[in-house]
Amino acid sequence: MSNESLERIARNKNVARAAARQLSMEQLHKLSEVVAEVIDQKEEEERKRQQVEAEKEQKLAEIRAAMNDAGLSVDDLVSEQPRRRRGRPPKESDSSDGHKSKDNNG
Repeated sequence: MSNESLERIARNKNVARAAARQLSMEQLHKLSEVVAEVIDQKEEEERKRQQVEAEKEQKLAEIRAAMNDAGLSVDDLVSEQPRRRRGRPPKESDSSDGHKSKDNNG
């Protein structure tokens, strides 16, 4: 079953019912268990992601407070990088090849 058909089933109750009618009761129960496991895993992943984000926000708040206490700003921490020149780099010339002279004697 492709992602498209799973998405169609998930979006439309009638499509889901039609697909479910093709399965036996045993298959439906197994599908229900699998879907429940997937939902639990997704919820756990989301909880972990939110926890990581909350920890980052906490650390940022602590850093901002420490910077404020020290009288520093972000500009004090970031030095301006030199700007790169745009355009082509100069051609490197090979002195041994240089300009070749032509022999016009025939």
